[in-house]
Amino acid sequence: MHRILILSILFSCFLSFSLLADGNAIGVNYGRIANNLPSAFKVVKLLKSQGINRVKLFDTDPAVLLSLSGSGIKVTVNFPNEKLFFAAKKLSYALTWLNKNVVVYYPKTLIESIAVGNEVFVDPHNTTKYLVPAMRNIHKALTINNLHNSIKISSPIALSALGSSYPSSTGSFKPDLIEPVIKPMLNFLRETSSYLMVNVYPFFAYESNADVISLDYALFRENPGNVDPGNGLKYFNIFDAQIDAVFAALNRVQYDDVRVVVSETGWPSKGDSDEVGASPQNAAAYNGNLVKKILNNGGTPLRPNANLTVYLFALFNENKKVGPTSERNFGMFYPDMNKVYDVPFTVAGGLRG
Repeated sequence: MHRILILSILFSCFLSFSLLADGNAIGVNYGRIANNLPSAFKVVKLLKSQGINRVKLFDTDPAVLLSLSGSGIKVTVNFPNEKLFFAAKKLSYALTWLNKNVVVYYPKTLIESIAVGNEVFVDPHNTTKYLVPAMRNIHKALTINNLHNSIKISSPIALSALGSSYPSSTGSFKPDLIEPVIKPMLNFLRETSSYLMVNVYPFFAYESNADVISLDYALFRENPGNVDPGNGLKYFNIFDAQIDAVFAALNRVQYDDVRVVVSETGWPSKGDSDEVGASPQNAAAYNGNLVKKILNNGGTPLRPNANLTVYLFALFNENKKVGPTSERNFGMFYPDMNKVYDVPFTVAGGLRG
């Protein structure tokens, strides 16, 4: 009995360490802009059956958060752009929102982070100036609830927040964003030991430049690679090049100690006639090879030891999304929960090159 007790304690310690350790990990974005999706309860069963233990939401829907209760799946919730003004102006608003949408579910639902806003810098409603004050007030609300050490605050930015991203060594934030919002946000992330969330989509880079970018380079397949003349490093895929552009931008403003989490990335299985490269085969190759790279502790040429958490976009095809056909076909599963294509999410899942 004594030996069993010791083993049990060691296992508990190991689980605690695993929850705190910053290792490479794969999660998935669970978007719900659709009218034909399965119930949240069924979705949680699907996530568990696939070995997916991290999910990022775009809201705080009670049915979803309740379904995730007791699942062991780590959850990122979203604070919407349209409410940034109110959270920035009043701590009481942030506190009320947190109590209603986070505190009541935690810790049974393992909420590990709050994405405050989403791609705020390209929000047509001009909410940028409210972002950091809102982040700070939501963090204060976490502190009041003694959750500031358990739940992180960040805000996903689009790669378009960079004024330059190619070649990677020239990576830099847009000058008009640096002093008003980039530095204050990065300072907050540093203070709170949080991380910068970045949405990167090599598909769009390839689609717009298919005449000069090889498909193999976009899909992590064997290719001759490209040397960055600025840092002398050789790149074999767009994803690494884009992430290193972010690292270079962080270095330029002297915040290279801030970690990066890839909050969205993916490849569509279907597109319009002018959306070059959108197919199930290419989506399977991109997501499958990316998962393989990340779970084999793959960093980037600039930061080979970087621990990256990557959230694939997205779990389902969403039939109510607007825009080109690709927007409704980023899902890895159909609404009936059958696979659009096969992508194992764990090392044990038999990943292929």
